[in-house]
Amino acid sequence: MGDIRFEVIKKIAEVNFKYKNLDKISELNTNSPPSVFVGSKLKYPLVNVGILSPLEKDDNVWVYDDPKYWAKHNFGIKDVLGLRNNLLNSRFRSKVTDSRLENNKFVQIAQELALSSKPVDVEIELQKKIGSGLKKDRILSPQGMAAPLKKAKITNNVKIDRKLDRVISDEIKASEGIEYLYKNKFNESTLSKILSVGVLGLKKDKKLVPTRWSITATDDIIGKKICERIKEYKWIENHELFFGEFFGNVYLIMLFPNIWSYELFELYLPGSSWNSSNEIKAATDFEGYGGRKNYASDTAGGYYASRLPILEYLKKIKRQASVLAIRIELPSYWAALGVWVVRESVRKALDHRKLEFAEINEMLNSTKKIGMIKFGFNPEKVFKKSRLLENLKTQTNLGKWF
Repeated sequence: MGDIRFEVIKKIAEVNFKYKNLDKISELNTNSPPSVFVGSKLKYPLVNVGILSPLEKDDNVWVYDDPKYWAKHNFGIKDVLGLRNNLLNSRFRSKVTDSRLENNKFVQIAQELALSSKPVDVEIELQKKIGSGLKKDRILSPQGMAAPLKKAKITNNVKIDRKLDRVISDEIKASEGIEYLYKNKFNESTLSKILSVGVLGLKKDKKLVPTRWSITATDDIIGKKICERIKEYKWIENHELFFGEFFGNVYLIMLFPNIWSYELFELYLPGSSWNSSNEIKAATDFEGYGGRKNYASDTAGGYYASRLPILEYLKKIKRQASVLAIRIELPSYWAALGVWVVRESVRKALDHRKLEFAEINEMLNSTKKIGMIKFGFNPEKVFKKSRLLENLKTQTNLGKWF
């Protein structure tokens, strides 16, 4: 892993030195990880569709867009920013329904890129000079550069997985296609990319989906399907506590022996990427056994990205639980890198050795101690405001009364 990181950083440094003046770049012979981006800033149903690529071909271009690899091999925040800031978004304007047209060359190229299982060689010609890319965002990974696209051409053979080819050819709903591909080991990052380019779903319904929407939709679709399954399982036997930290994102995850419900509290400490004030900022969302009917607007994409790995864990152990998750964003998370950080932070926490308790108060007291000793945070206020804990107390009292 160290060799790959060194090689990529060396390549980026060389390219940056070579192209110090971006104004002079108009043509590129490059490759894509593969990666595309569908922007949501235009007035819907118009969107910007972009091909993401470095300024020059890179043998390790896949690593520019591989969150799971970054998490597994402990890339630093600067490493990820270095990769993402050196991607150019060569974009064009499109209607969301253009994904159904067979004569829109740019959309077809974007679709081929998104469907490819390997990096794709592309020749690109730009209309105007390169400008700066996206500002920080809660859901999206950063991109460093952007320019309007004039011409584009794929110059190698695109390889598409047979299972994926079958799904985009069948007349099935997008959610069913995502469910099938997820069962066949397609990860959520790949699935959100496929969903965004408008190749999934019934032919009459196919449309381009802004990337920020496709990421959250993918987490939600997979999560809901797993949730249906875990509601058939028995409750966990003991109270379970997990905790961990990744990129300055701390998670305290408490599982209670009860029917499925889920509550997330996000706390942004002063100096973290979303809090420049001197006070702690907080957001929370909740769902009961019946799930949510509307979007979790307070914690937004983080709600669904946190929920997915928790549901995956319950599916793995074949148990049901009520879940209270607390996210503490520390000042060491100084740059927003996208919602994938949330997903992988939860996975890392759940991979740690769990603590088990017979009684609810034992677990809550231990969570307070861990929060204070390891992370300098006392979750007492969270416990007092938690709808989930209030519901559990009520259910316990009713049980004793009966």
